[in-house]
Amino acid sequence: MSLRTFPDRVRHAVLFEAFGLAIFVPVSAIVFNQPMGHMGVVGVVSATIATLWNFVYNLGFDHAMLRFFGHTRKSLKARVVHVLLFEGGLLAMLIPPIAWYLGITVWQALMMDMAIVGFYLVYTFVYNVAYDRVFPVPQAMRAQPA
Repeated sequence: MSLRTFPDRVRHAVLFEAFGLAIFVPVSAIVFNQPMGHMGVVGVVSATIATLWNFVYNLGFDHAMLRFFGHTRKSLKARVVHVLLFEGGLLAMLIPPIAWYLGITVWQALMMDMAIVGFYLVYTFVYNVAYDRVFPVPQAMRAQPA
């Protein structure tokens, strides 16, 4: 098992957001026929809200699991519930302001968000594979087999 350092995790997160926005903003402006500046605002605000929601939601979910089940181990069913509630909460927070800001319907904002989620699923996979190749965990950091 290998672990990354705190500075490496910060680099990972910052680069993830920077590259993601660098791709998202121009592509989404073209795909959704919106001004690039507007999509930049949507991207930055959405990423900020998603990051804060991630922290608050995961903390709350773990506390709820601990209270109701006495542990925080997540079964497959718990993980499915976890992701559905996370995404549902994020949608509820993002869709109305995006619709308002871009002057589109809530339905259009929902469809836009679904496309964005699809992009970020693929992007997250590709980014993490690339990151692991560019910044491998040094041998000295890897746990020695017992």
